[in-house]
Amino acid sequence: MAARSGRSDEGTAARILDVAERLVQVRGFNGFSYADIAAELHITKAALHYHFASKADLGEALITRYAARFSGALDAVDSDGTGAGAKLTAYARLYQRVLLDRKMCLCGMLAAEYQTLPQPMRDAVISFFDYSEAWLAGVLEQGQAEGSLQFAGSARDTARMIVGGLEGAMLVARPYGDIARFQAAAASLLAGLSPSVGGSALAGLGPATA
Repeated sequence: MAARSGRSDEGTAARILDVAERLVQVRGFNGFSYADIAAELHITKAALHYHFASKADLGEALITRYAARFSGALDAVDSDGTGAGAKLTAYARLYQRVLLDRKMCLCGMLAAEYQTLPQPMRDAVISFFDYSEAWLAGVLEQGQAEGSLQFAGSARDTARMIVGGLEGAMLVARPYGDIARFQAAAASLLAGLSPSVGGSALAGLGPATA
């Protein structure tokens, strides 16, 4: 009985995180309440507080899970053994897939609300972007060593430009409901590092499909 109860608790917590993640990606962290989650899952607010004592605890858990999935996706890109250009294309496609679901990057949405977030959530958001930028800097250094990528300034600063460019492209494309805006911006951004990478990105992102 205890084992079954434990599995049930884990399942409920995962469903809470699933709903909360979607709400953050669509409405923002300040755009929903525990009552919204409880109503969608047909559970009590007391049940929510059992799993996540406060909304701040829920938010921190959301970022931790999202960051783990994103890290896993980047590990998969690394394990493919592809060149730096293909890795940059794969990175941009991670953003595109989120936008195709009519959502925004979780941490991008939270960054827009940064000043209103509890400190642990602020720290977790920064850690997410720091990790992403460090991974990109490694890819850029790989491309520079291969001779496939060229950029002015440091790999770190260029990585920051890529993250900012893709997050911004998502944000601007969203109100238009036009994935092609994101695709064009992403392709141009990568083409600035290497014409061959830009072409690869454009082919890799391809026409928008739901």
